[in-house]
Amino acid sequence: MFKKAGLTGLLLFGIFFGAGNLIFPPALGALSGDAFWSAISGFVLSGVGIAVLTLIIGALNPKGYVFEISEKISPLVAIIYLVVLYLAIGPFFAIPRTATAAYEVGIAPLLGDKTSQYLLPFTLIYFAAALLIALNPSKILDSVGRILTPLFAALILLLVVLGVYQYMDFPAANTAAEYLQSAFGSGFLEGYNTLDALASVAFSVIVVKTLRQLGFQNKRQYIITIWLVGIVVAAGFSLLYIGLALLGNHFPIPPEIMQSDINKGVYILSAATQAIFGHYAQWFLALMVSMTCFTTTVGLIVSCSEFFQERFPQLSYKHYALLFTLIGLAVANLGLNTIIRFSVPVLQLLYPITIVLVVLIIAHKFIPLAKLGMQLTALLVGLTALADVIAQHFALPLLSAGIKQLPFAELAMAWVAPGLLGLLCAMILPNRYRSTPFHLE
Repeated sequence: MFKKAGLTGLLLFGIFFGAGNLIFPPALGALSGDAFWSAISGFVLSGVGIAVLTLIIGALNPKGYVFEISEKISPLVAIIYLVVLYLAIGPFFAIPRTATAAYEVGIAPLLGDKTSQYLLPFTLIYFAAALLIALNPSKILDSVGRILTPLFAALILLLVVLGVYQYMDFPAANTAAEYLQSAFGSGFLEGYNTLDALASVAFSVIVVKTLRQLGFQNKRQYIITIWLVGIVVAAGFSLLYIGLALLGNHFPIPPEIMQSDINKGVYILSAATQAIFGHYAQWFLALMVSMTCFTTTVGLIVSCSEFFQERFPQLSYKHYALLFTLIGLAVANLGLNTIIRFSVPVLQLLYPITIVLVVLIIAHKFIPLAKLGMQLTALLVGLTALADVIAQHFALPLLSAGIKQLPFAELAMAWVAPGLLGLLCAMILPNRYRSTPFHLE
């Protein structure tokens, strides 16, 4: 079981591991200042804890999230939710972000490009190559990913260890306003940007397929292995995130950089690499970031195209692959900061819904719940999250003041109380039933 868990955990680490997982922790470290440990705790909870739990719960039922959501809420809601989720982790946010992050972390420093003037030609070549492989996926891509990801992770781990050792005595920068107000809540929201909890819904299917190939004698062995996989992934990412955030917390950043709109995570990774390993190390970093992001891009194009072709067969797999590649190319050229800014409200809506769906699936395994109550829970959480997003991004002070009256609002979790109210209704309404256990096929 331990060997199977280790192999599967390594595969998942490679699938999840992208430039987005690198740029947000050091940025959080730089901005959180003296509130570092509160901020990184919130980040790890949402970026690792919720993501891994979502992965485990999805893998425990071989029928996947589409079955669970259809049974507890409705088939229509399941399709709408999964379509929005795949578009978020696919062509509109994750796919273009991998390309833009590869450019800004690896390529731009080599070219001395501070205005992204070469972003378009880079992304044209990048996405043309990605589409070529996505149209003809092979074992070569998987092998490259399995080789490059451990190498890249080892480089980053070495950078973190040497960086923390070298800069630990440097004082932290001043704490940014949002972290002064609520360090844990800001870190929790920042963890949304990794997209890992959303990706876990899709990647849980990969876990099931991989574990089936390894073979199991009984359901107990299967369940234990899944939890071991979760522990491996959680431990790896937690150590990496905390180390990168510590580096960002103590790495000396010029005041003009801190006050500019330059992505702090990108700056820290590039500057720290050159400071510790020398200028030529940037070439190695560029190659590794680009290749790691590239394999992630191809994997996302393939998985999104397969999902849409299966659910909406009006278009072929190749047509979807071409469509998502073109959308990714267009969005990538908006720039990394713009992609992140546009993704924030969508993630603030999707994440609470994903979390409450996972909670409902877990609770339903142990206690009888009414379907009407589960539908009410999802509705209350969705409406609260939507109201919170509207209040934050459209400057509606009255609505914002109302949201702040809810418990846990200061922790960026105003949706928790409505969710608990809905869950209580599900426990007391009539026609309660317990979810049926899954069976290994």
